[in-house]
Amino acid sequence: MNTPLTSTPVLKPEWINPVDPKLVQSGKVRIKNIVIALLLSALFAAVLIFLAAHAFIAWMFANPQVPPLFSNPMAAKGMSYDTVTFPARDGHTLVDGWYIPADDSTKTIVLSHGYGANREEYWVPMYDLAQFAHRLGYNVVMFDYGFASEQHKTKATGGRIEKEQLLGAVDLAKERGAKQVIVWGFSMGAGTALQAGLVEDNHIDGMILDSTFLLEPDTLYHNVQQYVQVPKHPSLDILRMMFPLLNDTSMQQIPYQEVKQHQYSMPTLFIHGTEDTKAPYSIAEEIAANQDPSRSSSWIVSGAQHEMIYRTHSKEYLSLVADYLAHVDKPSVLIAKDQESR
Repeated sequence: MNTPLTSTPVLKPEWINPVDPKLVQSGKVRIKNIVIALLLSALFAAVLIFLAAHAFIAWMFANPQVPPLFSNPMAAKGMSYDTVTFPARDGHTLVDGWYIPADDSTKTIVLSHGYGANREEYWVPMYDLAQFAHRLGYNVVMFDYGFASEQHKTKATGGRIEKEQLLGAVDLAKERGAKQVIVWGFSMGAGTALQAGLVEDNHIDGMILDSTFLLEPDTLYHNVQQYVQVPKHPSLDILRMMFPLLNDTSMQQIPYQEVKQHQYSMPTLFIHGTEDTKAPYSIAEEIAANQDPSRSSSWIVSGAQHEMIYRTHSKEYLSLVADYLAHVDKPSVLIAKDQESR
């Protein structure tokens, strides 16, 4: 008798069993969440780096690295001088400098140095121009803005505080007997002179403005672009927000629009180079165009760089400045307008 065969179930390995669709979907969701989290983290890090870079730019502007003084007028050029400390016009800060007297002179030139430099500003070089002015019979004031001071440190503010310090130097010249005060400014020191010239009782009789740097949005962005390629917006908006936080000054406190539209009462000589990568010469041309052509003039030097015009065109530079000073003394003496060195 045949015994019927019974079927024995075949056991399959667990790994070939069907996978629960819910588990598959759950795994996909988990991977998607991880990817999203990584992307958000990367985006957050990029935004943080972007903001940190702008914060660093704003902080660096407020706290420039300035070298110490290396010499003095006697050691550098044999000029006798007095060490002076005087208050800014608003009385909020003290200013350190040198007063270089000329024999029986009632005319004074105040040298207004640029950003990132002190009263020596060696790349101009300032001692050469101080000696030139002194030989023409001018007393000379050389001083440090607060951001360059070793004893009375302040932040760089694009002219808000600096104009008060410059006016303090003008007041010092007046106290020392000056009946005529000329401000000779360089870069941001020239932009500061323009801001000081807006003050009603500025006591400034003339301005020589070399490579004028005026802190305004377009110039600020122009300088940022020299170091890092960033979009104009939101970069400018972020910097505007950070300036009050990091240097106690907002862009609204700098009267750049008024400066660009103002006609100054004192004779003004504008000197600028077409290859200036820090302060576009078009701004100097715009300001110069608003001035009385019978009293003010401009010299736009083809191919010249920021604050390098005296070094590369010294003979023409000193001749033009001497003519300008003669023009201030004798208004009937006219100086050429819009000269261009080629």
